[in-house]
Amino acid sequence: MANERLASLGQVQASPEAAKVLRNTYWLLSLTLLFSAAVAGTAMAINAPHPGLIITLVGYFGLLFAVEKTKNSGWGLVTVFALTGFMGYTIGPILNAYMGAFANGGEIVMTAMGGTGAIFLGLSGYAIVSGRRFNQWAGALFVGILVAFVLGLGAVFFQIPALSLAVSAMFVLLMSGLILYQTGEIVNGGETNYISATVTLFVSIYNLFLSLLHLLGAFMGEE
Repeated sequence: MANERLASLGQVQASPEAAKVLRNTYWLLSLTLLFSAAVAGTAMAINAPHPGLIITLVGYFGLLFAVEKTKNSGWGLVTVFALTGFMGYTIGPILNAYMGAFANGGEIVMTAMGGTGAIFLGLSGYAIVSGRRFNQWAGALFVGILVAFVLGLGAVFFQIPALSLAVSAMFVLLMSGLILYQTGEIVNGGETNYISATVTLFVSIYNLFLSLLHLLGAFMGEE
C-alpha cells in the first residue's frame, strides 16, 4: 500500500520512536478511511438523509472532544472509529446530491477523490522524505482554519455562493498545509500520539475532499 511505502521512507530519517508513530498512524488512517467509506456507501445505498448543519457540528465537535479525552487509552480507538464513521455518514447524502444534481456527478466525485489522494500522498511523501518540520506554520494554520470556518458559516446562513467557493479554495490550501504540518511533526517527534495524528490527517482529508468536490461541482458540473 502507498501508506506503507511512505512509512518505510520515513524510517530513513525518523527516529525509531517517530517511525513507530508514523507507521501506526498510517495503519489506523487506512482503516478509518476504509470504515468511513463503507459507512458513506451504506448511507448512499439506503438514501439516508443528511443530519443537517447543527447535528453535524455537534456530533463532530462532541466526538472530537471524546477522542481527545480517550486518546491515551484503549477507548481512543473506539472514539476514533465513532468519529470517522459519523463523518463518513455525513458524506453519503452529499455524494447522492451530487450524483443526482449533475449529469457528470460520478466523474466529479471520482475526480475529487483522485485529487484528494494525489494531494495527500504528494504532500505526505514530501514531508517524510525531506524530513522538514513545519511547526512555524501552526499559528497561521489555526487562525486560517478558524477564519475559514466562520466565513463558511456566514456563506451558509446568508447563502452567498461566491463566498462559499472562496472558503472551499481556502480550505484546500489550509488542509494541504495541515497535512504537511502534521506529517512533519510525526517525522520529527513533535507528535507522539498516533490517535491524535490520525484524527488530524483524517479531518484534513475529509475537508480537502469536500472542498474539491464543491469547487469541481461549481466549475465542471453539467446539469
